[in-house]
Amino acid sequence: MELPPVTPASPKDAGVRGELNHDRYVGSRDLTHWYSPIGRFLARLTRRLSARLGPHGALILTLVFGMAIVVLLSAAAAQVYDAVTDSDGVAGLDKPLLNVMMSARSPWFDFIVTAYTDIAGPIGMPIIAVGAIVILALRRRSWTPVILIAAAGTGSLLMTIAGKDLIGRDRPPLADAVPPYEYSPSFPSGHTLNAVVIAGIIAYLLVLRQKTPRARVITIAVAALFALTIGLSRVYLGHHWFTDVLAGWMLGAAWLAIVITAHRLYLTTRRKPSEQQQPEHQQPERQRPAHEPPDDLEHTT
Repeated sequence: MELPPVTPASPKDAGVRGELNHDRYVGSRDLTHWYSPIGRFLARLTRRLSARLGPHGALILTLVFGMAIVVLLSAAAAQVYDAVTDSDGVAGLDKPLLNVMMSARSPWFDFIVTAYTDIAGPIGMPIIAVGAIVILALRRRSWTPVILIAAAGTGSLLMTIAGKDLIGRDRPPLADAVPPYEYSPSFPSGHTLNAVVIAGIIAYLLVLRQKTPRARVITIAVAALFALTIGLSRVYLGHHWFTDVLAGWMLGAAWLAIVITAHRLYLTTRRKPSEQQQPEHQQPERQRPAHEPPDDLEHTT
C-alpha cells in the first residue's frame, strides 16, 4: 500500500520563521529567556559563534562540545560504578532484582518482551530516528530536526561505546537470560540509552508544536514510559543488570538535557537583534496565534 505524501508546512510554519513562531515557546514559557548567569553567558558565547559560523554552525559546534562532555560523563559513570560495586551499594540490588524478574517469566511473555525490547535495538531505533528525521524535516522545511536527532543518536552511541570499553562488565549468566543471547559488555545499557535519548528528543520536537498542555503531557508521558519500560525489559530478559539500566537512564537524561540546551541556544541566536539587546523583563510578550487555544498553565504560579 502506498503511503500518503508528507504534507509540507505552510510558509509561516516552515523554516526559520516557523521555528521562531512556534519552537521558541512551550505554552507561555519563552525558551530563549535565560534567567541564570551561566545561561546568559552561554547565550552571549553562542551569539558570537553564530556571527562567525552561522546559527546552524554554532548549533553543531555546541553539540560537538556537548558530546565531549557526555564521553566524560561516561568515564565518571564508570568511576561511580566501581565505587558502588566496591561498597556493594546500588549494585547490591542487581541479583535480587534479576531473581524477581526471572520468577515472573513465562514463554508467551518472554516472546512479547523480546519483541518489544528490539524496538530500541540497533535496527529498530535507527529506523525510528530516520523516520522522524524525514517526516519532521520535510514537514517543517528545516534542518534543525536532522541535526538534533542525528546528534542525539550519535552522542548515545559514543556514550555506550565509551562505557562498555571502560568497564568491560560481564552480562548476567546466560543460564539466567532469555535467548537470543548477547555477548558485548554490559555497562551501560545501550538499549536504555537509545530509548531515553531518541524518544526524548522526538518528544521534545513534537511538544514545541503542540498547542495544549494535555497534548504535551501525553507526549512526554509516552516517551518517559517507553524509556522506563525498555530499561526494565533489559533486566527482565537477563540481558543487563539493574545498574546497567540505571546508568543508561541517567546518562541518557544528561545528554538529552545538553541537546535541548543547545537547541535553546540556537533559538536565542535566531531572535531579532533588537530583542537580544533588551533585558528579559522588557521584551514584548508573546503574541498568541489566533488558532492556538489558551494555555491553562499560564495562570499557575
